[in-house]
Amino acid sequence: MKYNIDINVKALVFGAAIAAAFIIFGWQFWDWFYPCSAIGLLYAGYGQNTIKKGTLMGAFASTPIIVLTFQGYLGAFDGYFLTENGILTVALIILLVGAFVGFVGAWAKRDRVKAMAEYEKKQNIGKNKNKNKNKK
Repeated sequence: MKYNIDINVKALVFGAAIAAAFIIFGWQFWDWFYPCSAIGLLYAGYGQNTIKKGTLMGAFASTPIIVLTFQGYLGAFDGYFLTENGILTVALIILLVGAFVGFVGAWAKRDRVKAMAEYEKKQNIGKNKNKNKNKK
């Protein structure tokens, strides 16, 4: 049995690295770097061919964020989040947000590909139209 898993590994690795780097930069320098970590997850989803793969790779690329969260780079936990269920809840929330951002990236790529194909179709129609007018 042959499996053809067409995953863009470069986008996955770079997306996860960018997301983790912005978390670390936010911890070291300025707090406004934290939301910028979504750029890496968008790239991980954008690099895939289908929306399903983009969603899965967005969730997979968010695993370094989970590790950094539990190491304390996003702040300290207290109350419910110190229990085992709280830790699992935090991990699942991060995975769901990563999957959603990866979905948005894959969706943006799909729309861009459709728009480029439509633009090329319109350009070809215009070129043929001008050639036919010059021949008459």
